[in-house]
Amino acid sequence: MTATLIPPVHAAADKPAHRDSNVLRWLGAYTASMVGDNVYYLALSWAAVQVGTPSQAGLVMAVSAVPRALLMLGGGVVADRFGPRRVVIGSDAVRCAAVLTVAVLLFAASPGLWLLALLAVLFGTVDAVFMPAVGALPARVTGRDQLARVQGMRGLAIRFAHVVGAPLGGLGVALGGAAAAFGLAGLLIAVSVPLLISVRMRDLPTDVQTDVPTDVEAGGEAGPRPMGAAQDTASRATPWQDLRDGLRYIRGHRVLTPLLVAIALGDLGFVGPLNVGLTLLAEQRGWGASGMGWVLSGFGAGAGVAALLLAVRGRLPHAGRVAAASILAGSVAIGALAHAPSLVAAVGTALLVGLLAGLSGALCGALLQTQADPAYLGRVSSVAGIVSLGFAPLSMPLSAAAIGWWGTGPVFVTSATVCGLGGVVVLCSGPLRRAQLPR
Repeated sequence: MTATLIPPVHAAADKPAHRDSNVLRWLGAYTASMVGDNVYYLALSWAAVQVGTPSQAGLVMAVSAVPRALLMLGGGVVADRFGPRRVVIGSDAVRCAAVLTVAVLLFAASPGLWLLALLAVLFGTVDAVFMPAVGALPARVTGRDQLARVQGMRGLAIRFAHVVGAPLGGLGVALGGAAAAFGLAGLLIAVSVPLLISVRMRDLPTDVQTDVPTDVEAGGEAGPRPMGAAQDTASRATPWQDLRDGLRYIRGHRVLTPLLVAIALGDLGFVGPLNVGLTLLAEQRGWGASGMGWVLSGFGAGAGVAALLLAVRGRLPHAGRVAAASILAGSVAIGALAHAPSLVAAVGTALLVGLLAGLSGALCGALLQTQADPAYLGRVSSVAGIVSLGFAPLSMPLSAAAIGWWGTGPVFVTSATVCGLGGVVVLCSGPLRRAQLPR
């Protein structure tokens, strides 16, 4: 199983996450990688529009989602078998090399759409391994009582990457075209590699578990196996057995199963309205691109405040109940967004949506991190990611078609209902409703 390449972090050395240099190095690596991702996607879309038709450009942008959705579960197995740190370092190195290679080729010539499509497929394939490993890594760099704070810090990094990535990508395009933007993306991703190499891993007693404990199969929660037995199992297990064990572990866990269902419902109901639906709503109301930008800024600000709250507080009491309440209130706000009487009201409503959705998302992510056995976190993260990154984007064309048939109001209300069902799932699950974040 996971080989620790540098001395592990021991529990006695635990510090608050925002003061822990080890966590801050991980956060710096994650932030650099996410900013590079944002620059990469802008460069890819710009290059595709320059050399192809709008429909061809859209196909290039969408093609990376296919390997990501198909291979995500296998990526979770890889992260758990080889260790998330090693997988993240290797994935970032491959992503960096691929993007820089395309930048050099674009400087030298104009290879056409085939090169961009190949890059998108490669990026999506590597993402299928990278994303589950990213989800499994926090439990290896800090104590369990700091995972909620780390989740908030991670949310702030994502907000920062969204705010900074697009202007940086635009600057790269303005200075040297798509080639310069790709080069900038590759360099940003490259920054993460030495930072990740310097991050120390925790010595977790469950690192060697690859089999599902018998009490999980009976419907209870996971308990540790003897280390020697787990190592014997690991030596015999195949990747297919690891995948089955991970799915069986999730199915038997009284908190993770309803939690993943709630996350899936939230993603399915949220992605359509806040992407395609908002664009069509702004067009119908005459808000224009600037108005839509203000609404998106309101959402981003609300989500950032929620992430900051969790990063500062470290934990919120009654996490399960608070998550359910914020999901239900956020779903009402999503439905109300389509009926906002003015742009100012829409921005205020979007701020509320971002705050509530950001809070529920951060709490659900923190509960996932703290409830799952670290030995299974790669597979658990892959199941959570396959919905948000594989299935949820499919709701965008459906949302656009439904708005064309019935208008924005009914579609936003329907999406809000789907989101609200996630809150109902949390309330109906006693173990999840009563779940607490560790002190």
